[in-house]
Amino acid sequence: MNRREFLQNSGVSASAVSATAISVTSAAAVLSGEQFAKATSSERVRVGMVGGGGRALSLNRTFSANPNVEVVGIADLDPARLGKAVEEVTKRQGKKPEAMKDFRALVDDNSIDALVVGTPDHWHAIPTIMGCLAGKDVYVEKPDGHNIVEGQTMVRALKKHKRIVQMGSQHRSTERMKTAFDYIRSGALGKCLVAKAWESTRQGSIGHPPDGEPPAGIDYDFWLGAAPKRPFNPRRFHGHWRWFYDYGSGDLGNDGVHRLDMAFAALNVACEAQGDPQVTMPSRIMAAGGKWYFDDDQEFPDTLQVTYEYNSGSKVPKILTYEMRIWAPYSMEGHSEGAIVYGDRGQIVLGNRGWKAYGAGGRLIKEHGGDSFEGPHVQNFIDCIKSRKKPACDLETVGHPASVLCHSGNIAARLGRQLNFDAKTESFIDDDEANALRTRPEYRKPWTLPEV
Repeated sequence: MNRREFLQNSGVSASAVSATAISVTSAAAVLSGEQFAKATSSERVRVGMVGGGGRALSLNRTFSANPNVEVVGIADLDPARLGKAVEEVTKRQGKKPEAMKDFRALVDDNSIDALVVGTPDHWHAIPTIMGCLAGKDVYVEKPDGHNIVEGQTMVRALKKHKRIVQMGSQHRSTERMKTAFDYIRSGALGKCLVAKAWESTRQGSIGHPPDGEPPAGIDYDFWLGAAPKRPFNPRRFHGHWRWFYDYGSGDLGNDGVHRLDMAFAALNVACEAQGDPQVTMPSRIMAAGGKWYFDDDQEFPDTLQVTYEYNSGSKVPKILTYEMRIWAPYSMEGHSEGAIVYGDRGQIVLGNRGWKAYGAGGRLIKEHGGDSFEGPHVQNFIDCIKSRKKPACDLETVGHPASVLCHSGNIAARLGRQLNFDAKTESFIDDDEANALRTRPEYRKPWTLPEV
């Protein structure tokens, strides 16, 4: 019996492990940097972290603080970010992880049970697929891939190799969302046909800085990976890469993926409550908007409205909408970013800090607080590594469909017209121009998608 089989067949109760871990790894405790007592070595999941800065730094902190995890290695191309991540992990788990530039050393390490991919979007797919091929489970940040085809390939890899792959939409594991779903499931909203997600948080211009040289010690060619070779620009690097077609998916794939998935999930619970089939992939996508506000180098829209229509499998279609105004200095429905489901008896507003349900005439019926801390989502992943059950944001059934919403919305906005979508093939019907945007024109060698 190998180590992974031992973990899966161990007598450790997943629920007991979960309760212990969550009780000691609150957001405040994780951020404080205190050291955490660990489970016995045989019960710990050995994890390799792909990425050390930005979102990945938060994941390094949370995973290393989990009593049932040992972070054994961290890979990052930036020596400064790598050093910071090693320091933070060592503080929390009391043991220094190995530091490296190339994530492939983590993939090749047979003692590692799982990879955690916290890179920019254009580096989500390849490590995830390679991890699945190597028999590792994977936690990957959202959206699942840089484009639709990458996400499809990731799903094929996890299915073929029977891997647990959790996408980092952590709201799926929060108490606030579970209680909101319970309320919707009660039927209190009545008949629901429409849900909405939004972003209304002011962001600044990224300007037009000139090209230059990469920071000392950075292998910029490696950082570019499959993306086209371009001169280094500070806005095409840390923090701002998401605004460029080569690497990111705009704010729709940055924050919008969370709000869309919240609205999508809540709408599906409403469908369950009213006896309708679940909505899966949209049949039509319509978008309006563009880069209308900021005079800078961003390529994705700063002003956007997307409508997704679901009309298959149900006598009554459903609508999901998304609104983005990243120049607005005010909130909607009391939240700068959130989601809402509308019913004929009431509505529920879902934010990052809780939810409120309203009845006829806007009367507040019920509310619940909460937060977006990723600790429970990480623990859910660890539990599922041991139980082999689908995680809360299973890539195949939850994470990839949410990511397709982002990518298809961006494609509709880019082309400026309605798209008709085939859910079975995840392609656009009779539309070569749109289908060309389902993937990259070319993957720069050697960083082609692995064969699955």
